[in-house]
Parts: sequence; structure tokens; C-alpha cells
Amino acid sequence: MAYGPFRGAVEVHSGGLPPWLAPVARAAETVEPTQLSRFLPPEDGAGRQSAVLVLFGEGRRGPELLLMERAGSLRSHAGQPSFPGGALDPADGDPHGEGPVRAALREAWEETGLDPHGVQIFGVLPKLYIPVSGFVVAPVLGWWREPSPVGVMDPAETARVFTVPVADLTDPEKRATAVHPAGHSGPAFLVESALVWGFTAGVIDRLLHYAGWERPWDRSRQVPLDWRA
Repeated sequence: MAYGPFRGAVEVHSGGLPPWLAPVARAAETVEPTQLSRFLPPEDGAGRQSAVLVLFGEGRRGPELLLMERAGSLRSHAGQPSFPGGALDPADGDPHGEGPVRAALREAWEETGLDPHGVQIFGVLPKLYIPVSGFVVAPVLGWWREPSPVGVMDPAETARVFTVPVADLTDPEKRATAVHPAGHSGPAFLVESALVWGFTAGVIDRLLHYAGWERPWDRSRQVPLDWRA
């Protein structure tokens, strides 16, 4: 199988990771689905198979994560920060095998221009479910071993591509609880002039927790969302 610039075999391994990333790799090996979310894939197999790339790199301020912000003109989740990712294509392969890894790399290439050859995949978290969209999502963990230029590939879909230092994600002053008018709430991060919430914030929150990076923060601090969210 081949797509874009990526034609190599898919390999998932944690060898050669920087020491600071080792806690994330260990957490990925042991975490249970219910420890990540209460929304798990339907037992009847329903849901659209998809994947996101949770890509860790090392920037000017140390460890960081790659995120993108959806275009404000989109009908669904306009302006919302997210991981690169999307639904599996038939060419990605077996959704219960290498499919999610290939989909995450392909989508990241399509959305940000990321060169997949510079990414080492070191783990895949248990699949989670997004009820509002019906997506079954596999968070694919990557180490940006050889950074490549990234940016907006399609302005109609993406407003910007940016990195967030892990130091900001663990900063208690940049954390809050996002509250939707419908009544549900969840973790949120106020970083890089963006409010990261929803599925993306939930995955980041759990990774910080199980990697031992989480610092105590004020969960009573609330950030309201509007009905368009």
C-alpha cells in the first residue's frame, strides 16, 4: 500500500525514544479503555473507524504536541483545535490491524504536510467513541524523530497548524473545565490563543495523568462553550 510520500512498512516500537517520553510509552502499554473515557466503541461494531496522530516533538521550549485548528467556516466543530486525523480509507488496510496507524499518518500528511518518514510510532491507545459524530477513534502515538515543515494544506478545512509546549499543558493556570450549554463538561486547556476541549482535551488530560506529568489544578474554574460547539 502506498499514499503520498509514505510507502514504507508500518512498525510500532518504543526503542530509541528520548527519556522524557518513556512515561507516555509505558502508559500506552498498560492503560485500559475505561481509564481513558466512559465513551467506548459500540459492542455491535457500529461507528466509523478513524484515527488521530498524537505527535510529540521537541521544540524551543522542550517537549511539545502538534495540533491544528479547524476552519471557522466549517459546519461541524468550526474553529476547534484537534489532532491531525480522520476516517480510515480502504487503502489504509485492516481497521483492526495496521489501518489506524496508516490512516493517522496519511491524514497528518494531507492536513499539515507532515513527512511520515520522520515519525516513529511508539504506541496505539485503546479505541474510543465520539457519540455526537459516531466515530470510533484510535489515538496513535508518535515521536517526531526528524521534524519536517508543517502548515495549512487546505484553508477551507484548516485555519492553522501549531505546536503546544507540554509545559503549558501542565501549567495549572492554563487548565479549566469546559461546560457546554447542554450540560456536559470536560477538561480544557487555554494555550496558544486557543481553547482546546472535547475529545482532544480528554486524550491530552489522560495522557498527562497516566504519564505522571499532571499538576494539581482548579477543576472549579469553568469556561463556557456556546451552542455551536
